Amino acid sequence: MEKMEHTILEDQNGDRIDKVISTLDEEWSRTQVQQWIKDGHVLVNGQKIKTNYKCSLNDQIEIIIPEPEELDVVPEDLNLDIYFEDSDVLVVNKPKGMVVHPAPGHITGTLVNGLMAHCKDLSGINGVLRPGIVHRIDKDTSGLLMVAKNDMAHESLVNQLVEKTVTRKYKAIVHGVIPHEFGTIDAPLGRDPKDRQSMTVVDNGKHAVTHFNVIERFKDFTFIECQLETGRTHQIRVHMKYIGYPLAGDPKYGPKKTFDIGGQALHAGILGFDHPRTKEYLQFEAPLPAEFESLLDQLRNNR
Repeated sequence: MEKMEHTILEDQNGDRIDKVISTLDEEWSRTQVQQWIKDGHVLVNGQKIKTNYKCSLNDQIEIIIPEPEELDVVPEDLNLDIYFEDSDVLVVNKPKGMVVHPAPGHITGTLVNGLMAHCKDLSGINGVLRPGIVHRIDKDTSGLLMVAKNDMAHESLVNQLVEKTVTRKYKAIVHGVIPHEFGTIDAPLGRDPKDRQSMTVVDNGKHAVTHFNVIERFKDFTFIECQLETGRTHQIRVHMKYIGYPLAGDPKYGPKKTFDIGGQALHAGILGFDHPRTKEYLQFEAPLPAEFESLLDQLRNNR
């Protein structure tokens, strides 16, 4: 069993223990942490506690992380929107609201569940929970993903991501009117020390570069296209917030008063890469989802 230790910081003083622990790792749900506490896997100053324990400054937390149960990924017919498929690669248009791979709290209805029903041959490099998954997009971001159907294809696609030769273009609607036509954001990203489930610009973060250009301006919003040079977690969402133009509808990085469209207005519309076997360059484009188009219409009518 793995152990983690944590000392309660000033900004965590008075917080519930289950809330604090669930922010230490983005894959730990609060429900899961509460079960660990009930099972005696969490000690505070060497003592077992209850889930509603209120933390005090400098409390010493010890978390004994149980061995993960092997999830049985159940194939589900999810009527996936497949754009391309051969014996090596599959390109799928993921709808908004769908999680890419199973995790505690999301063991059904994920893209991987759908892929398992659609085809039996997926690369095993990322293990049983993420078969074929080369890169991810957030649950509430729609758009194109490439999936590897064997290990050769997986290694080739990962290498192309590392070498920054994959074309990934996103459409987004942001708060504010961007005055210039295009720009580049070069700012390193890492975990937010005040909120472990969020990312932010930090000096010692990972190199991250986003290019953007303006497509259309509205009264208080701008419709843009972003091109990723790197692919960090929440990169476009954090970078646009960093320069003062957060994504519309973003519950994590946007302002409190934003559009309630079930998540950020972000769509991975263009994906291009070299085929792992033939080396031919392939590029695909997925149209904007209906709710994205209706938001644009709404903004155009409010000019």
